[in-house]
Amino acid sequence: MKRYFLLFFLIFLLFACKKETKLEQNDWQKISQNVEIKSDGHFLKLKSGKFNYKIPTSKLPFKRIMLLNASLVGYFTELSLENKIIGISSPEYVYSKKIHQLLKEGKIQNIGNEQKYDLEKIIALKPDVIFTNYIASFDNTYDLIKKNGIEIIFLDEYLEQNPLEKSKYLLVIGELLGVQKEATVRFNEIKNSYDSLKILAQSSSVKPSVLANEMYGNEWFLPGGKSNLAAFVLDANASYINAGNPDFKAVPMSFEEVFAKSQQAQYWINVGNHQTKKELLQINPNYAKMNVFNTGELYTLTGKEERKSNDYFESGVVRADLVLKDYIKIFHSELLPKYNLTYMKALK
Repeated sequence: MKRYFLLFFLIFLLFACKKETKLEQNDWQKISQNVEIKSDGHFLKLKSGKFNYKIPTSKLPFKRIMLLNASLVGYFTELSLENKIIGISSPEYVYSKKIHQLLKEGKIQNIGNEQKYDLEKIIALKPDVIFTNYIASFDNTYDLIKKNGIEIIFLDEYLEQNPLEKSKYLLVIGELLGVQKEATVRFNEIKNSYDSLKILAQSSSVKPSVLANEMYGNEWFLPGGKSNLAAFVLDANASYINAGNPDFKAVPMSFEEVFAKSQQAQYWINVGNHQTKKELLQINPNYAKMNVFNTGELYTLTGKEERKSNDYFESGVVRADLVLKDYIKIFHSELLPKYNLTYMKALK
C-alpha cells in the first residue's frame, strides 16, 4: 500500500511541477519599474511605461531595425546586432565604430534628426520596427509612421534609476530580435560583475564625500538621492552629498545651496565634458570658492569621447558594471591598482 501511495504522490508532484513551470512561462517578467514582458506562445506582450504592445510571434524576430536615439545603440552593439539596423538618426552622436562603418558602406541609412526626421526615407525603407524614447511633441510624426504599417516601440531607459535595471533592457531586445539566450547570458555576466565590484567596494573602510554635476545658467541640477547617480555612488561605497533627498530626478539648486552642502566633498564627478579646470572657471568663476575645486579631485565624462559622440551615453547605458568600476577606481583606487578608467577622466 505504501508503494502505491508513494507512486501516486510522485505522479502528482510531477504534474504539479509541470503546471508550475507553465504558469511561470506565462507570468510577466519584470525588467524594471517601468517595463515588463511575457510570451504566451502566440503573442509577445510588452508593457513599457504607459504603452502596451501585443506582438504576434509570427512577426518575430524583427530583422530590419531603426533607432531614433543614440542611447539605445548600446543594447544592439552589446549583442552584436549592428547588422540588423537599417536606419539611425543623428549618427554624429553615435560612438560605435562598427555602426559608422556600416553607415559608410550604405548598409545603415541616416534618417535625419529630432529637428527633422526624413519620413519619406523611413517609410520607403520599410523597417520591421522603430525603437525610440517617447517624446510627446513628436506624436504627429509617430502617428504618420504607424499609419504606414510600421511598428514603433518606446523604450525610455533614461528613466530607470536602478543601474542594473537599465542593463536588463538587454532581455527585451533579446526577446524581440530572437537572441534570448545570448541576452540572458550577457545580462547575467554584467550583473555578476556589478555585484562582485559592489562587494569589493565595501571592503574599504573609507567613505569619501562626493559632489556631482555642474551649473547650467543660474541653477545647479543636483541628482536626487534616489537617482541613478546616487545609486552608483552608494554602491561604490562613497557618501553622496544629496543622498538624503527623496527625488529620483535632478533637483535645481542655487550655487549657494550646493556650496553649503559640498563643504566636505573630496570628489567632484560628472563635471560635463570640459578639458581643463581653467575652462570650468571661465564658465563660472564661483567654482574657485569651493573647497573641492581647490583641494579635491574632479572627473569628467570624457574618457571615451570622439567629436560629438560619447560612449558613456551609449555602451555606458548597458555596462553598469564598467561605470561602477570607474567610480570605485576614483574613490578607492587602491582596490583596483591596475585598472584604467573607461568612461571617466581626471580634470586637471
